[in-house]
Amino acid sequence: MPEATAADAERRLHPMSWLFVLLQQLKQFILPLVAAFFFGGDRNELWPLIGVGVLALMAVWRYFTYRYGIAGDALVVRSGLLERSLRVIPFARIHNVALEQSLLHRVFGVAEVRLESAGGKKPEAEMRVLKMADALALEALVRRRGSIVASPADATSEQAPTLLLALPPGEVLRVGLVSNRGLIVVGAAIGGLSQFRPRLLPNLVEQWGQSFVIRVSDSGVETAAPSLALYAIAGVSLVALAVLALRVFSVLLALLQYHGFRLTEHARRLTVERGLLARWRTSASRGRIQAWTLREGMLHRLLGRRSLEVDTAVAEQQNQQRALRELAPIGTPAQCEALILHVLPRSGWTRLEWDPVPMRHWWRLWIVGLPFVGLAAAALTWQFGPVGLLALLWLPWSAYAARRHMASTAHATGDQLVAVREGWWHRTWRFAELDKLQALELSRGPLDRLCGTATLWLDTSGAAALAPPLRLRFLAHEQAQALHARLARTLARRPLR
Repeated sequence: MPEATAADAERRLHPMSWLFVLLQQLKQFILPLVAAFFFGGDRNELWPLIGVGVLALMAVWRYFTYRYGIAGDALVVRSGLLERSLRVIPFARIHNVALEQSLLHRVFGVAEVRLESAGGKKPEAEMRVLKMADALALEALVRRRGSIVASPADATSEQAPTLLLALPPGEVLRVGLVSNRGLIVVGAAIGGLSQFRPRLLPNLVEQWGQSFVIRVSDSGVETAAPSLALYAIAGVSLVALAVLALRVFSVLLALLQYHGFRLTEHARRLTVERGLLARWRTSASRGRIQAWTLREGMLHRLLGRRSLEVDTAVAEQQNQQRALRELAPIGTPAQCEALILHVLPRSGWTRLEWDPVPMRHWWRLWIVGLPFVGLAAAALTWQFGPVGLLALLWLPWSAYAARRHMASTAHATGDQLVAVREGWWHRTWRFAELDKLQALELSRGPLDRLCGTATLWLDTSGAAALAPPLRLRFLAHEQAQALHARLARTLARRPLR
């Protein structure tokens, strides 16, 4: 690659880019500006307007000092005038390309572009904003030039993208039914209202309970029933209403986020498009996928569906909304399996031999909740008397759940793949290619030493904070040592991809 110079960066952003930069800055300073406006005093009421003016000048300054261009196999970005910066980003290092279109972006026909690599906490380049056609052209250029290094044969072909999965409105509705995204809205609404009326929830439960008593009395039914039972019914009905609100908001959020979901493949690069008002378009090379998570909750089973997610190297530290994470927000088991086999054709996913863990260790899952149940029973007994001991009924249920969980726990290690299966009520399959493993760790806690077992942890890059861990638990110590040694030898022979 020839040496890139500042002269190679000659393309400007969209002429209206200053407006979007200004709006982004106002988001960060809106609270100080509002506080200065309302609490700054009579003499300082113009300070917020001066602040907005300064931010506008900075946004315009950025537009006139920001350039980008192409030099060989790299993108060149130049910014600043007093303090100049020249950034050269090889296309082969760009792992993720994210295009975002909010409603305002769509009005102006522009898009925000983020180019992300595996390293660093900031994107390699953030272009706010480009004309939509220019953004798509840049994405295609990254895909084409990046493929030259990975696969020269793919780089020379300009085939139409292959559609791997599309979600019709009915499937998007199912995404909302199985998700709990509405909990954010319901929780925020309750928290916000509670700030203004601290006794909102207690008063709501009390009034709802009184209405039950009045209705029972008006209906002529004998009111000798304990009022505690009526209030309990009122509480249950309120919970039912909250669950209904949760589902309604979850469906609405799913329609906003996953409307028009399409997963396509073009020259070994996967692209996801989705969104109703705001549109996201994210693409990443399928070779950058580090680990996989297949989920199946109770509602998934009732609807005959599963969800398929992946970890990419850039997703750990960047905005999760923009990262390529969900290959199938929802799909039939056959669709999810077909996606896995398409992207990992040599993994032998369907031929894995699952090795279950011994059932005798089920109590180790059960005892984790014992202290919490004991504390809850003590607190309820102190508050309501002996009836609080009913909380101990949770123990046989948790023991049953622990046994079912242990019965479904298993692991598999093939020539190309290592996989873990866990869960009963909510099942997960977590797996990764051996070439993507970063490190191995063999650990033994006090219970492991007591029971003669060990846990083998497998680390990959880009794992999300809430992703299930890739770990093999309850292995016999000798078995864990042998597996650790075998995987270590395999990793030493294979280059990290």
